[in-house]
Amino acid sequence: MSDSLPLSQFNRRSFLLGAGAIVLGQGLLGCDSSSSALQVLFLKNSISAQLISRFTKKTISENKLTFKAESQLKTIFKLLQAWQQSPTEKSKILPQLPVINPAPPAIANLVTTGDAWLADAIAKQLIEPLNVSGLSNWPQLAPRWHKLVQRNDEGFPDDQGKTWGAPYRWGTTLIVYRKDKFKQLGWTPKNWEDLWRKELEQRISIVDQPREVIGLTLKKLGDSYNPTALNNLPQLRQELVHLHQQIKFYSSTRYLQPLLVGDVWCAIGWSNEILPLLKNNPNLAAVVPESGTSLWADLWVQPKSSSSNPLLTEWLDFCWQPDIANQIAFFRDGVSPRLETLDKNMILPQVRDNPLLMIPPQLLDRCEFLLPLSPKVQQQFLDLWQELRAVSRKS
Repeated sequence: MSDSLPLSQFNRRSFLLGAGAIVLGQGLLGCDSSSSALQVLFLKNSISAQLISRFTKKTISENKLTFKAESQLKTIFKLLQAWQQSPTEKSKILPQLPVINPAPPAIANLVTTGDAWLADAIAKQLIEPLNVSGLSNWPQLAPRWHKLVQRNDEGFPDDQGKTWGAPYRWGTTLIVYRKDKFKQLGWTPKNWEDLWRKELEQRISIVDQPREVIGLTLKKLGDSYNPTALNNLPQLRQELVHLHQQIKFYSSTRYLQPLLVGDVWCAIGWSNEILPLLKNNPNLAAVVPESGTSLWADLWVQPKSSSSNPLLTEWLDFCWQPDIANQIAFFRDGVSPRLETLDKNMILPQVRDNPLLMIPPQLLDRCEFLLPLSPKVQQQFLDLWQELRAVSRKS
């Protein structure tokens, strides 16, 4: 899932979600390079066709709009890299395309990236800061969203840094479990420490991600997902070895299948993949751990050297309008950051009354984004993870 990225950039959804594109306006990216054409490359399933249609209807007719969906964040990141390279260097980043296929798209005005990829995009000078002064809805977002995207030129959080992205959807890491299996136990998981209970030995599947696995263990110990050091936590290794004994499957793409067939009783993974399953599987339930969990966010970022467009600001503000924020949550199994500061009466009941979407403020304050680590701590994570997986291969 993170084959070309540093540890701090491990991403929850770099696997294939499916082919295809939603294209409105004048065609694919690259077909119109005029300054009046807004070109947006977005992560498939992160925004709905209904939302795009609403925006196109409200814009002036002579403005051309192009929206194209891409199935992987990893592919979008490779495009960000390719747009800044010479033709020779591009061929090393992007796979060679058959003659019958179209050339890689021209540089877009906006693209989706994940918060875990933001630091790398900044450090490699693939994107440029956003001008948020003209965004009327930017001040309406809670401070946590400003802090997430305010970074220095190396990509690290900085309250005095520039604004490098516009968050439009977010979610969590959840525990999902089978009701039938836990009914016979007489309890259900509520917090991370429940994963260590004897009854769950070899009954857990989990995403194959060190920041998630080590992070939840840190949370269990009362620490942060974003520690300043690991070598001052003598209990950590022992706790991880114990947790490994509980885990039957590590996989970032197939961690839910063992749960569905009953090979495991609970799984740990990302809300945008778990929430759709709950709708069609009444035997499944999920919980946000009481001590807090990790957060992820989808962001709009502006590729470096992309052309300016007056519709860019309009689109960003549009995504934060209250009714659009509701639509994102209702159709796309994620939460708009705008909902956090809305009056409850302005939020759709189906969204407002879902505790897996509208997390109580006190619990949300205990949750954390996976922020970039210093090189020293990043190496400590890698060393500990490799040690843990060595134990896995021997067992």
